[in-house]
Amino acid sequence: MPTPQKKLVINRTFNAPREIVFKLWTDPKHVVQWWGPKHHPATEMKMDVRPGGKWRACLRAVENGKELWMNGIFHEIQKPERIVFTFQWEEEGERGTETLITITFTEKNGATEMNFLQIPFQSNAEREGHTEGWMSTFDRLNEFTEQFKTK
Repeated sequence: MPTPQKKLVINRTFNAPREIVFKLWTDPKHVVQWWGPKHHPATEMKMDVRPGGKWRACLRAVENGKELWMNGIFHEIQKPERIVFTFQWEEEGERGTETLITITFTEKNGATEMNFLQIPFQSNAEREGHTEGWMSTFDRLNEFTEQFKTK
């Protein structure tokens, strides 16, 4: 059995200023508009965006309405550069294992480079599931940023 790749790294560029992208990550009324993959969009998002503050979200399957709940705690908020928080599915077993997410935002010519890191994963299967989910989620975020696009 291969050794699990413990980390997930995703780099994306969004055609919006860093302050806007940061706000889209930290304002629950915006986050609920893009959080979750296309097949499991968020239906609820609560956030207390400060070190030690908690967040909780619900994703609902488009196909059958099954709800998936997740939560975490913010560890670091450096506006508009960095967010660090925990992520945990409200499930038993491996999916319920807490991971740490670190996101950095860099301004590049009016656009924002986002570097996303999630660690550690217990298995390659769990890491790949998160990779697919986050990639779809970031596609939705990219679509959402279009209304804030730089001219």
